Amino acid sequence: MFRRTLVLSAMALSLAAAPAIAEPAKVMIPGGAGGGWDGTGRLAFEVMQKAGIFTEGATITNKGGAAGTLGLADFMRTKGQDSSVMVMGVIMVGGIIANKSPVNLDTVTPLARLTFEWNAIAVPADSPIKNAKDFMEALKKDPGAMSVAGGSAGGVDHATLALLAKIAGVPADKLNYVPFNSGAEVVTSVAGGKVKAAISGISELKPQVDTKRIRFVAVTSEKGSDGTPSLKEQGIDLSIGNWRGIVGAPEMSAAGRKAWLDRLEKMSKTKEWKEGLEKAGLEDAILLGDAYGAFLNEEKARWATVLKEVGIAK
Repeated sequence: MFRRTLVLSAMALSLAAAPAIAEPAKVMIPGGAGGGWDGTGRLAFEVMQKAGIFTEGATITNKGGAAGTLGLADFMRTKGQDSSVMVMGVIMVGGIIANKSPVNLDTVTPLARLTFEWNAIAVPADSPIKNAKDFMEALKKDPGAMSVAGGSAGGVDHATLALLAKIAGVPADKLNYVPFNSGAEVVTSVAGGKVKAAISGISELKPQVDTKRIRFVAVTSEKGSDGTPSLKEQGIDLSIGNWRGIVGAPEMSAAGRKAWLDRLEKMSKTKEWKEGLEKAGLEDAILLGDAYGAFLNEEKARWATVLKEVGIAK
């Protein structure tokens, strides 16, 4: 378990009208520092502060583990607090299902889907695996020896590997999947040669690709990216991505929900947000309020089906 708290100081002057709830935010990041949820949450609050949309400051708490459900359990204690929000995403949706978590997302207040990102398969720079075909052959030949790092069990990284295994004819229970609490740990494990490969977000892996410590062998988008061909372009019929969003505390008031929706909508239209996404290698996936709530319910059903099909969930 990893826990870290950081206080972002409030700006002295607000460039916008006073918000409905003028108090510092309490932000739960249910993953380790340096990971995708961490980056998304910090970017959102930095942009809102810089743009004068929300300048009351924020206390950001990192608590990773069990696909974010350790942080979620803490977050459930904020019931009724308009100042409390949590960054989350598809990894948590899948992890709750796969791990039969006693806590879930049924009572949180959906606020917004924020970002979308494609995954990549990466290997150490000196790996004999050069492309997706090599990866699939190694997986099929000896799945137990083919250690693959990724995020928490049941998340999109794990599901990507399980779907590839299904295509290769490898049972999910034969896979050597090594879960970590943050993308930063995944990157470190593959760059240090502790695992044979890693599956994670492109933005999390790319810095080590740029320094030539690791190499991409495929991306999970429909088409290739930055010179790396997609799985589909290499003859493997699979595309899968990773979205991240933000929710409010259970039983957040109508006024509190409206205030956050207004802030997040304004933030999504700023040049700072667009520039931050481009720098981070993320796509804008803004979806607000009830539309996001409906999407979240659809994702719960979709991932329950996917994880059962590949043998991760019963």
